[in-house]
Amino acid sequence: MKFILISIFLLITTTLVEAGPILAVFCISACNAGYVSCCAGLGVVAGTVSGGIGAPLAIAACSAAQSACMIACAAAPTP
Repeated sequence: MKFILISIFLLITTTLVEAGPILAVFCISACNAGYVSCCAGLGVVAGTVSGGIGAPLAIAACSAAQSACMIACAAAPTP
């Protein structure tokens, strides 16, 4: 019985994937690079367009994609 409990504990704890703070920085940097390239593809400099009513939908889509990427980075388990 003790062997089974130890085996289950080891299986549960060894299958978790954890990323440290350095990998989180790489993830966030990749999100920002994607946002900048998305804006550059539209001919806009990233950070120069406000998110108000007058913002084009394509730029808003770039911003939404960056937001989804940042949420995925934040959801990644860190030690």
